Amino acid sequence: MASVHESLYFNPMMTNGVVHANVFGIKDWVTPYKISILALLYEMTASKISLPERRRLNKLILPLQQGPDLTLGQFLKTVEECCPQTAYAVKLRLHEIADGEMKDMEYFFSTLPTPFTAFDSEAYKTSVVGLFMRHMILAYNKLSFSQAYKLYKLLQHYYHSHYAKPTDGQMGLMVLIADDSDMDLTSTEDTIGDRMDKEEQDTPLHESELQGDNTESRGPLSQKQAEYFLARQAYLLKNDENKALKPAVLQEELNNMLKFNPDFAEAHYLNYLNSMRVQDIFLSAHSLLHYFDRLILSGNEGKSNGDEGYGRSLRYAALNLASLHCRFGHYQQADLALQEAIRIAQESNDHVCLQHCLSWLYTLERMKGSDSTVLMEDSVKMAAHFCLPYLASLGIQSLVQQGATQGKTAHKLMDALKDTDILHWKHSLSELIEISLTQTTSIWRMYGKSTMALQQAQLLLNMSSLEPVNFGVHQNNTEAFAVALCHLAELHAEQGLFSAASEIFHHLREQFPPHTQHAKLWMLCDLKIQFDKHMNERKYHLAEPLVKAISALDKTEGLYRKAQVLSALNRSTEAYNILQRLQVHSEKTRCTEMIIRVMLSTAELHWESSGFSTALPVLLQALALARQHHLQSLVSETALHLAVTQLMLGVPEQALSVLHEAMEPVLAHGAVIDKGRAMLLAARCQMAVAGFGPNRQGHPDVQLALLAVGSLNEAAAYFSRLNCKERLRDVHYLQAQLYRSLGQTLESNKSAMLFRLLDQELQSPAPLASMRL
Repeated sequence: MASVHESLYFNPMMTNGVVHANVFGIKDWVTPYKISILALLYEMTASKISLPERRRLNKLILPLQQGPDLTLGQFLKTVEECCPQTAYAVKLRLHEIADGEMKDMEYFFSTLPTPFTAFDSEAYKTSVVGLFMRHMILAYNKLSFSQAYKLYKLLQHYYHSHYAKPTDGQMGLMVLIADDSDMDLTSTEDTIGDRMDKEEQDTPLHESELQGDNTESRGPLSQKQAEYFLARQAYLLKNDENKALKPAVLQEELNNMLKFNPDFAEAHYLNYLNSMRVQDIFLSAHSLLHYFDRLILSGNEGKSNGDEGYGRSLRYAALNLASLHCRFGHYQQADLALQEAIRIAQESNDHVCLQHCLSWLYTLERMKGSDSTVLMEDSVKMAAHFCLPYLASLGIQSLVQQGATQGKTAHKLMDALKDTDILHWKHSLSELIEISLTQTTSIWRMYGKSTMALQQAQLLLNMSSLEPVNFGVHQNNTEAFAVALCHLAELHAEQGLFSAASEIFHHLREQFPPHTQHAKLWMLCDLKIQFDKHMNERKYHLAEPLVKAISALDKTEGLYRKAQVLSALNRSTEAYNILQRLQVHSEKTRCTEMIIRVMLSTAELHWESSGFSTALPVLLQALALARQHHLQSLVSETALHLAVTQLMLGVPEQALSVLHEAMEPVLAHGAVIDKGRAMLLAARCQMAVAGFGPNRQGHPDVQLALLAVGSLNEAAAYFSRLNCKERLRDVHYLQAQLYRSLGQTLESNKSAMLFRLLDQELQSPAPLASMRL
């Protein structure tokens, strides 16, 4: 906290070199709002304030100076949140001036403790506070009598409008303007005022409530305040979109700015970012082109670089246009714009721009489904050659992502990410650190290592932000955090902790409202969890409406879920046709996970027609593919399907052997439903091997029977956690049979009673347990 105190009160020249007042965006003329800030500084020096309250006030001063003018009520409320005692003292000080006479305002300025007149002042002469006080005193001393009187009347109106009715305040302001129109503070009657800094007397821009939904007008917005507003909103859109203005409110603010100053290039760029939030392709492209047009016409680039600045704007305009079309899936237009940017960059010999173009080129090729490995490797080599760590790290992360989908081993991918992490921490690339941790979480999830995925997600969520503006904050509302939280919600839901997952989604809904650009991530995740929950509970009438919502967010996932519902409703032909279409599409897009999942669903359709021998080669192919790509969770899932098939083909010993190999990863990293299914299948295999069956011969193996009892009890515990009543009914049915065969009548009757109660509650015929996993 000492750094805040030093930056505001002590000499910034010790660390920052030469300081110019324009850095802080301070006006050279006095306004009632600036007098309120002076009154706050007066009371901070004159009264005794505790150290925590003083620190909070120190952090508040710079935003008050740089931000737009606040009403008195808003100003006092802001100060009161930091120190109620000081807010009351400021209110009394303004009351003495506004309800007194003009000499009271003169007395206030003459007794103001400044670093130039008071030895006990905490502010240093060249600090932010010192420069501000110096500017205000000089500006006040330059005022003529008529201007000082105008200022006093404005201060009275500023103070009394806080207590008057809105209509009275508006009428009073109109009368004040009519009576004192010849006493403008910035009029030319004062020859000394003509020599004020012209950069500070720029065109006023309309300004309304810049935070929240309140649109109460608070006066004009200067160029410096407009730049501060634009910079802050751009930062919030990047790191914490939820705290930025809503799209409609921000659009209205930008329209008002551009109405007064159509050539304000930065406003056009923020308009482009705001349009991207709501996926408005027309306004996004329109604003982006206007931004570069204004940038070129303003001559900001050409002043320092001559004709080179003009060319630089053109090639980066083409590059940004290519990225815009990439985001909206317009690959042909993106390719044309990218080729144009490459051509201009080559003519200008701009290696940095060419590297950015190469990065977007392999991104575009990957989006189109082509193999872009060679382009990625070239991009990494060239970025390292030209000392561009950001692009080099992005290229390595893209290679890792592609390597994961191509079946690279985990240790190779983690070694590559470890090397990039060293680069990230060396150059403080906080955004790439977040992406790297999220990517590691996703890789562990893909490989079926839920414990490692949980650890990486928690590491990211508990890491403080490295952003200088947001230092110490545990969460930037970026895509990386949204993905990590979605993984965390899925991991909790897999373990049956649906209330915890619901709390995570509630947090996601607050941090990423539905209108934000990353809301699609948690919406899709939430729908998938609800769908799986309803399917496990056999509530197909609730799962079916979710298919359309999933399809709206992800067509491929929606098709797969539709096939699952049709299969559950015994509409096998329709489900098979959809699965065949989905497999062709997945092979074309090289989505290995979806290919394996489709194969497993196809095998289940073969089970329904008793085609167990037909399902066997499909499952073996899926098992080989899952092992080739090191997808442990899918390997275990395929092994369970293979064990069911072998059990029904009459080789329970082989089924039990396959099941034992898959059991350890399922129990260590699998979902609760997978654990329950594995234990139920193990019990069925143990019963079959032990000789408990319709065609049993000889004496049953009691040892295996007791193992089957334990397996059924574990399966019942798992299914109870998920409220899977139909699967519990199957478990109780097998328990009743097993206990009766073992001669345990009491336990058999108890299981039979539980089966009967569930059967009456469900009121639906139980599907054959042999025909499903």
